[in-house]
This record gives sequence, structure tokens and C-alpha cells, in this order.
Amino acid sequence: MKYTGIALVMLAAVFWGISGGIADILMEKGWDPLIISFYRGVVGFIFFFVWFITRFRQNWITSLGFHLWSVLGGIGVAGNFTFYFLTIQDSSVAVAATLMYTAPIFVLFISFLFGMEQSTWFKWICVFSVVVGIVLLTGAYDPASISTGIFGVVAGLIAGLSYALFIFGFKNASAIGGPQTVLTVAFLAFCLILLGFIDITETLNVLTSDDIWWFLLLGVVGAGLSFIIYVIGVRQTTPTNASMVAMVEPVTASLFGVFILGAELGFIQLFGMGIILVTITVLSVKQYERNIMYTYD
Repeated sequence: MKYTGIALVMLAAVFWGISGGIADILMEKGWDPLIISFYRGVVGFIFFFVWFITRFRQNWITSLGFHLWSVLGGIGVAGNFTFYFLTIQDSSVAVAATLMYTAPIFVLFISFLFGMEQSTWFKWICVFSVVVGIVLLTGAYDPASISTGIFGVVAGLIAGLSYALFIFGFKNASAIGGPQTVLTVAFLAFCLILLGFIDITETLNVLTSDDIWWFLLLGVVGAGLSFIIYVIGVRQTTPTNASMVAMVEPVTASLFGVFILGAELGFIQLFGMGIILVTITVLSVKQYERNIMYTYD
């Protein structure tokens, strides 16, 4: 199916949205965001490594370019997870989500700069539409209800830039090697990076806590399954489309909050959610039509 890539990226984003809800539950229980992020990556790495060694000879790649792109993707994931949680600590989920989902803008600029995509009014309108939808959905349009310092703003923007970084890293690495190898190398880099920033004692305490099952679920849903689906999907679409379609994540996180955590959504939030979903639908249809046109040409 011609829209498989977009569908897979969207499904991965749904899993990421669910993992955001799980992480929120763990933070409410008092766990450090960096510990939560670390376990999400470690469980994911174990998942990918087992997949990788099942066919070690076929999966092993010696290309330097492949490993550089994979490590870059891992750095992007580590930065995205870490700075997203740091922004939440400094401000709120609303501000963090809004700043992180500036990623499509970074992706679009980089794609145009390196000639990977053509600049069109349609793409810019889609980016603007998604950003507006996220601002309405998260409530970041009301400065009186949220507050953040310069650190929070900078951290949030770095989370968005990191998001763009792992999109390009995975996109280029997956063009050379299989998803199991890309993910294994990327998440190994992720684990090694975060290992230098976490409290080892608290990290070990997770293993004997009653919350270990939440951490395992977070790792499987937020990394193990979602990133496999994402890397396969991103190979079949452009970086800009992938970054915009993945914006379904805040919608999923909001719905998780409503149905699982008992949160409520007002009319403006529902309107913002509608804008995001309509934009993604239009983008998906446009991509599908373009693929058909290329097929018959």
C-alpha cells in the first residue's frame, strides 16, 4: 500500500503518546524523569539487541556512514527524551509539548537547506496548521496559566531539534542497513549517553520496586515496538512528512489522560486536536496521490 510509511509512523506516534501517559504515572509516583527515560531506552535496547543477534551475520554492517548515522539517531533520541522531561520539570507538559513539536519546522529547514525536499506552500501551511493545533491542544496559548523560565524554553527547543536529529539519523541509517541494526546501534549510544547523567542508586532501586512493571511496559511500548514500527515507516516517506504525521502523539497523550487519568478536554483543546488530525489526514492523502502519480509515470 502506498501510504504504508505514513500509517506506520502514525502508529509509532500513537505508542509514543501512550508512553507519555505511562511516564506521567511514574513521575507522579516520584521517579526521576531521567531514570524513566533511561529505562525506556534500556528496555528498548534489549528488545532490539535480541532481534539483532537472531541473524547476526546478515544484520552486521561495517559501513562507517551507517554507524555514524545510527549514533546520530541515538544522540537525537537521548536529547529528545532528556530535554523533554527537563522542560516539563521547569514548566509544564503544555509548554514542553508545544516546544518539542516545533520539530517539523527544524526538519523542513534542514531538508530545504540540503536539497532533500522542495519548499512548497502546502508544506509550510501544514507545519503552521500543526503548530497551531498543538498550541490549542496543550493550552499554551494562555500565558497566564503557564510559566517557564529561559532554561525551560531552551530545553524545549533542544528537545524539538533532537527530534529532528533522530529523524534524519534514522532515515539515512535505515537506507543502508536493516531496522534491527539501526536501532541496536542507536539505542546503545542512547544508553551510554544517559548512563553519565543518572543516579545509579536510584536506577538500581527500580529493579526491586513495585513499579518495575510500569517501567517494562514503558520500554516495550515507548521504544521496543514503537521504534521498530517507526524506522520501517520512515524509510517509506520523507523526513518532513514523518515529522508532521508523528504529531499525532500529543493527541494520543491527551486521550490517554482523558480515558485513563481522568483529565478533561475543553472545546478549544478538542478544536486543536481536530486541526492536527485533519492536517495529518490531508497530508496523508496528498502523499498517497503523489505516490500513485509516480507509479504511473
